[in-house]
Amino acid sequence: MDPVTTAIVAAIAAGAGKGATEVATKTIVDGCAALKALLKKKFGSGSEVIEAVDELEKKPDSAGRQQTIGEELAAVKAADDPELISAAQALLEQIKAQPGGERHLQMAQGTGIAQADRGGIAKVKISGSKDG
Repeated sequence: MDPVTTAIVAAIAAGAGKGATEVATKTIVDGCAALKALLKKKFGSGSEVIEAVDELEKKPDSAGRQQTIGEELAAVKAADDPELISAAQALLEQIKAQPGGERHLQMAQGTGIAQADRGGIAKVKISGSKDG
């Protein structure tokens, strides 16, 4: 996952976390709001990117919605925008600085990658391999 997508997913998950302190939650929510405002400025408040962020906020644990935000951000090449990258990295640093912040971060790049969170199971089946 690119830094912009990772920051959005992690911030929404961290902000929704029941174990977060009020100060930590406010810091993360404020950072996420700033990143979302930047996304609105760049892509429009009615864009598919913002719609995907809004949907993820409703169900932060949804793997499908996390994938959708990744697809929408990839479609607009958000990970190539230096301003978005900078804002995302700043947000990721805020998340990491919070107690338990590292547990909200998952980054993976490449082919044949699966990620699981909160006791979930992820598998990759590659056609033509010995296992597939």
